[in-house]
Amino acid sequence: MSGSSAVSGAAPCRFAHYFVICGIDTETGLEPDELAALYQWLEADRQGRDPDTAATGENFEQSPLKRTFKSKVLARYPENVEWNPFDQDAVNMLCMPKGLSFRTQADRREPQFHSFIITKEDGSRTYGFVHTFYEEVTSPQICSAMQTLYQMHNAEHASANPPSSSSSSSSSSMDSLTSSLDEADPPTSSSSSSSSRGAGGYDSSRDTLYVSKALCLITPMPFMHACRRFLSQLHRAVTATTAPPLPLESYVHNILYEVPLPALGRSLKFHGVYEPIVCQRPGPGELPLADFPLAEVFNLLGVENLVQVFTCTLLEMQILLYSQDYQRLMTVAEGITTLLFPFQWQHVYVPILPASLLHFLDAPVPYLMGLQSKEGTDRSKLELPQEANLCFVDIDNHYIELPEDFPQFPNKTEFIQELSEVLLSFGISANAGAPPRTRTSPGSTPSTPGRERKVVALRQLEDDGRNGNLAGEELAVLELLQGNATLERLQALTKRTGVTVARVDALRAGVKGQVTEGQGGQTAAEDEELRNAKLNVQLREVFASRFTTMFADYEAFVIQSAPDLESWLTNREQMHNFDKASFLSDQPEPYLPFLSHFIETQMFATFIDNKIMSQWEEKEPQLRVFDARIEKARLYNVRAPNLRSSSYQRCSILKESAQSIEQRLMKIDHTAIHPHLLDMKIGQGKYEQGFFPKLQADVLNTGPTNNKWSHRTATAQRRKDRHRQQTEHLTLDNDLKEKYMQEARSLGKNLRQPKLSDLSPAVIAQTNWKFVEGLLKECRMKTKRMLVEKMGREAVELGHGEANITGLEENTLIASLCDLLERIWSHGLQVKQGKSALWSHLLHCQAREEKLEQQQAESPVSHVPERRKSDSYIAMPSLRVSLIQDMRRIQSMSEIKTDVGRARAWIRLSLEKKLLSQHLKQLLSRQALTKKLYKRYAFLRCEEEKEQFLFHLLSLNAVDYFCFTSVFTTIMIPYRVVIIPIKKLSNAMTTSNPWVCVSGELGDSGIMQIPKNVLEMTFDCQNLGKLTTVQLGHDNAGLLAKWLVDCVMVRNEITGHTYRFPCGRWLGKGVDDGSLERVLIGELVVPSGEEDSGKGCRTPPPQHSPSQTRRISITSLSGRGYKPNSAQIQEAIGEAVNNIIKHFHKPEKERGSLTVLLCGENSLVSALEQFFHHGFKSARLFQKTVFVWDFVEKAVAYMESADQMGDLQETAEPLGMTCQSLCHYVNAINSTPRNIGKDGKFQLLVCLGARDRLLPQWLPLLVECPVILRMYEDTALLRDRTTVNALIGVLETLHDFPITLEASLVKGIDL
Repeated sequence: MSGSSAVSGAAPCRFAHYFVICGIDTETGLEPDELAALYQWLEADRQGRDPDTAATGENFEQSPLKRTFKSKVLARYPENVEWNPFDQDAVNMLCMPKGLSFRTQADRREPQFHSFIITKEDGSRTYGFVHTFYEEVTSPQICSAMQTLYQMHNAEHASANPPSSSSSSSSSSMDSLTSSLDEADPPTSSSSSSSSRGAGGYDSSRDTLYVSKALCLITPMPFMHACRRFLSQLHRAVTATTAPPLPLESYVHNILYEVPLPALGRSLKFHGVYEPIVCQRPGPGELPLADFPLAEVFNLLGVENLVQVFTCTLLEMQILLYSQDYQRLMTVAEGITTLLFPFQWQHVYVPILPASLLHFLDAPVPYLMGLQSKEGTDRSKLELPQEANLCFVDIDNHYIELPEDFPQFPNKTEFIQELSEVLLSFGISANAGAPPRTRTSPGSTPSTPGRERKVVALRQLEDDGRNGNLAGEELAVLELLQGNATLERLQALTKRTGVTVARVDALRAGVKGQVTEGQGGQTAAEDEELRNAKLNVQLREVFASRFTTMFADYEAFVIQSAPDLESWLTNREQMHNFDKASFLSDQPEPYLPFLSHFIETQMFATFIDNKIMSQWEEKEPQLRVFDARIEKARLYNVRAPNLRSSSYQRCSILKESAQSIEQRLMKIDHTAIHPHLLDMKIGQGKYEQGFFPKLQADVLNTGPTNNKWSHRTATAQRRKDRHRQQTEHLTLDNDLKEKYMQEARSLGKNLRQPKLSDLSPAVIAQTNWKFVEGLLKECRMKTKRMLVEKMGREAVELGHGEANITGLEENTLIASLCDLLERIWSHGLQVKQGKSALWSHLLHCQAREEKLEQQQAESPVSHVPERRKSDSYIAMPSLRVSLIQDMRRIQSMSEIKTDVGRARAWIRLSLEKKLLSQHLKQLLSRQALTKKLYKRYAFLRCEEEKEQFLFHLLSLNAVDYFCFTSVFTTIMIPYRVVIIPIKKLSNAMTTSNPWVCVSGELGDSGIMQIPKNVLEMTFDCQNLGKLTTVQLGHDNAGLLAKWLVDCVMVRNEITGHTYRFPCGRWLGKGVDDGSLERVLIGELVVPSGEEDSGKGCRTPPPQHSPSQTRRISITSLSGRGYKPNSAQIQEAIGEAVNNIIKHFHKPEKERGSLTVLLCGENSLVSALEQFFHHGFKSARLFQKTVFVWDFVEKAVAYMESADQMGDLQETAEPLGMTCQSLCHYVNAINSTPRNIGKDGKFQLLVCLGARDRLLPQWLPLLVECPVILRMYEDTALLRDRTTVNALIGVLETLHDFPITLEASLVKGIDL
C-alpha cells in the first residue's frame, strides 16, 4: 500500500482530516476583501442606489484598522483527502468570516475560539474548529501599506468633515455588520482608539502592528472539546517562553494520521502538546454524538425561550440567531438541531452567515442561520427582508421575538419544569431569560416594562455568573493565565469571562483542589468534561422522551404501499406515506394544534421516508435508536397503545444514560500513539516565541504506511464499522437513492447551504432561480393537498389518498398557504416596508385605486354588471367583486392588530369568497407597481411561473371553505335579508307587521321587525357562523293578514355566502295549518354559472340538500300529487336516522347543523310526517283540512278522559307514566304563546321526543288508541304492527346520542 493510498484508505477512520492555517499572504500584501465590496454592491442594489459607484473599492470612511482585508489559506495538510475534498473558499470564509483584522499594541488581543460547519449537497456535514490569535506583523511592506492607508484616510477625513464632527459612523444598517470590528472589542475601546489616534492613527515608528491568524482542524465528527483543547495547547506552545518538547510537526502529524476516531461506544485518549485529551463516542443504542455544551444554550436563552425557539424549529419557520460571538451562534444552532432527535433539520442551515452572503436572508424557504452582530448595533436597525414567519433570537441580550401565532409545544409547562430540575441537579439555576416578545405592530417599540424586565434579567445573569460562566470555564481561564501573565492580558481576560481579579488566586486553589480529589489522577478539565457530557445527555434524553411518548405508535399509521425501493422512489410524489387524519384522531385534544402543523413539515416527511426505506436497506441510525426506544417503552409499559392520555410522562432513563458516559470516561478504552520525532530536516521551522512557524509540508502530506489501524481496514469488522460510519455521517451520494431523494424531498433541499465561493451576480441569479422553482413546486403540492383533503369521498374513489379532513387539519393547511404566499411576496423585494410583504403590496394597490376612484367619482353606474333575473335571485342585488372593498372590510376589523394578521385574514376571506386567484391576478396586473416594488429575479416578475401559480390557486375554487367565518367568530357582520312571496299573491302582504330572526351555528340575531311592505332589510350582528334557520312570522294585524311566502334569502355581506330558506306555505289564521310563524331550514346557495363566470369551477351542492323543490306539507293543496309508497317511506326513515348517527360520529368541530338533519328536507321530521300520512283519512269535512296534529290531539284527549274514568288504572305503571308524559308535552306545545301552526307543532313534538328519548315510548300509545280506527285506513303503516315495531327499533338507536335543539326551535315551550 503506497503512502498516499494509505492516507485515503484510512481517511474515514481518522480523527481529523485536515489541519489548516489561514492568515495574511505577505506576497500579495493588503488586499481589500472583494467579498465585502460585492456585498456593498448588493446592498446598494437593494437600496436602489447605483451599485457601480458603491463598489469602487476601499471604504475610506472606516479607519483602516477596522476595514476588511482578504485572508488566504496559507497552508493545509494534507493537500487533499479523497474522502472529503478540500473546499478552499468555504474554509477560508468560515475560518475568518470577516477577513483579516489588524490590531496595535494598544488593543486587546485575546485568542478566540469558534467552530463552523460545512453542509455538502448530499446533506453530509464536516466540522471545523478554529483558534484565532494575533501575531506581530514583521513584513515592512505591510506596515508601510497600513501607514499609507492611514494617511489617505486622514486626508479624506479632513476634507470631508469639519474638525468638529467625530469620526463618522457607518450609515447603512447592514453595512455595520460587515465591518471587521472584532467580537471582543467593546465600544469603549473602539471609540477611544479612534479619537486618540484621530490625528496619526497607526504610526509605524511608534506602534507595533498585529494581524489575526487562524489554526483550524477539520474533522468528520463534532468533537468540539477535544479540538478546542488541542488547538489551544498548540498555540500555547508557540507563545511559551521555552520551546515545546517536540517540533510542532510531530503534534500535527499525530492528530492527522495517528489518532483514530473512537469506535462506537468507546472512549479514546490522545496527547496534545502538554497534556492528554480524552473524547468518547456514544454506542449504537445511544443518542448520537453532540459535543456542544447545551448548558450554555440554556444559560444564554433561558429554558422557556429555548423551548419556544425549539418549537419554531420543529414547525420549520425561519430562525435567525444573532450574536457578536461566532461560537455562541454555533453552540445555539447545533444545540437546537441536536435536540430535534429523531428528526433532522432539512432546510438551509448556516450557523455562521458570512457578511458577503447577507442577501441569503432573502431566501423564501425555511432556514436556520446565524448572523454576527457588531458591537453596539441596535436590533431595530437590522433590515430583514421578511418577518412574517421569522423567529429572531438575540443571543447576547437573552431575548427572542416570535412569529405571530404558532401552536405551543404539548405539555409545555411540565416539560419546562422537568428541564429546570435537570439543570438544578447540576447546580445551574434555570433562569427564564428575558420574556419572549411577539412581533409588535410596525414601528412601535416594545413597551417599557418589557425593556425593564429585560434589563433585570440581564443583571441577574451577570450577577450570579450564569451568563455562560459554568465552572468549566475556570480551567480554561487558568490555562491561559499560566501561559501568559501580563497584567493587561489578565484584566482583559478576566473581564471577558466574568471572573474578578480578586478571585484568580481562589480559582487557582480551587482548581488545584479539584485536581487532587479527581480520582485516578483525573484533571479538573476531565471532571468538567464529564460533568458537561452528563448534563448534555440528560437534557437531550428529556427531549427525546417527549417524542417517544408523542409518537409511540407512529408505525401503525405508516402506509407501506410500494413493492420495492425503485418503484417507491419513482412514485414518491404521488404516494401517501402517512395516514395523517387517523393519526390525529388518535391524539389527545391539547396536542392537536402542534401535531397537525408538525406532521406537515419536511422533517417529518423525511423521517417517514426513512422508515419506509428501512424495509429495503439498513435503517438510518437515528431512526434505529428511536425505534429501539419505542420497542423498549412498549415492553415496560402496560398501557395499551391506543389509549391516549395527555398526562405528562417524565423521562425515566436519566441516570443510566449518564452512567454509560461516566464509565467510558473513567475507564479509557483506547490510547492513541504518542507524538514522536519525525524523519525531517533539522533546523527548519526553528522556534521563535510568538510566531507560528512554517511547517514542513513533505512530512505532513502523507501518513505513515505501517500504521496498524490503517491495515486493519481490510478486515470485515472495519468494513462494517466503516459502513456504519458512512451511513451515519456521509450518506452515500453516488447512487440512485440520493438522486431520487433529492428530488423527492424537493424544497430547499438542494440549497442546504449556499455555495460559499464564487459570488458573482450570475450565481445569485442562479440561486434565486432555484428558489422560484421551489416556490412554484411548493404551491402545486399545497393546493393539491388542500383540494384532495377537501373533496373527501369523491377524491378517494378517484384514487387520491385518505378522505376525512378535520377542521384542525384544514386550518393547518390554510395557515401554511398563508405562509407560502408571504414568502412568495417577500422574495426579491426592493425595499422592505412593514412586516408583511403581501399586505404592503395590497396597500400600494389600494392607494392607487383610491386615486382612480376619486377621478371616476362621476360615473359610478358602470360598475354594476347587467344581470339576468333568475328565480332564486329575485330582489337580491348582486355583490360587487372588489379587491379594495375586501381590504376595507379587513381594515375595519379592530380585532386584528398587525399587518401579518391583516394579510392572513384577507387571504382567508378571499379563499372563502373563491376570489383568491382573481384578486391576486388583479393585484399583479399592475405591472408598473410590481416593477417598482420587486427586483428582476423576484418570483412575482417571472411571468410564466406567476401564471402557473395563479392557475394552481384557481383550482381551490372547486371547494367550499369557511375559513374566514369560522376563525373570526366575534366580528360584526352585515347581513341582508330578502323575503320572496309567491308572485301572483304578493300583494296580499299589506296590513300585518312581519318579523324575522336569523340563527346560525354561533348564535342568533334576535327578533327584528321588518318595515311594512318592504321585503328587504339589512342588519349588523355578531358573526352567526354558518346559517341554519330563519324564524319568520307576523302579528296577524289588520284585514289582509294572510301571507304566502316562497322563500327567504339571507346573505353575509362580507363573504357573499347566500342562504335560501324555502317556505312555500301560508302564514295566517284560518289558512293552511293556521300558522303565524314558521321555522325555515336553510341551505347554502350555489350561484349559477352566468352569475359568476369569473370564479371558475364550483362545488356540487352538499349531499344533504339536493336541489330543493319548494318544501310543502303533504297535506297542503299542491302536495297531493306525490304519494311515496311504504317501502320508500321506511327507507327515508332509515336514511334520516343514519344521517343523525353519522353526525355524532364526526369530530365535534365539523359536525355541521343538526337542525337540518332533524327538520330540513329528508330529515327525521319529514320522514315521520310521511309515515303518519300514509293511509291518513284526510277527508275534508266542509272543506276543512285535517292534519296529523289533529290525530295527536284527539289521541291525547282520549287518553286524558280515559285516565279520569279510570280505564287506565289496570295498565302497568310505566305505561301510565308514558301516557302522562305524552299528554304533558302535547299540552305544553299547545299552550305556547307562539303561533306555530299544526305542522309546526307536530315538528316540535318529534324534536322534543327525540331529544328526551321518548318517541319510541309514545308510538305504541298512539297505535293503541281507538281514535286510529276512525282516522286511518286499514292499510296504513301506522296500523301495521311489525312496521311500527321496526320503526320503534330504529328510533331507539338515537338514544345513545345527546341531541340538543337549537333555541329557535324550542323558544317559548315550558315543560
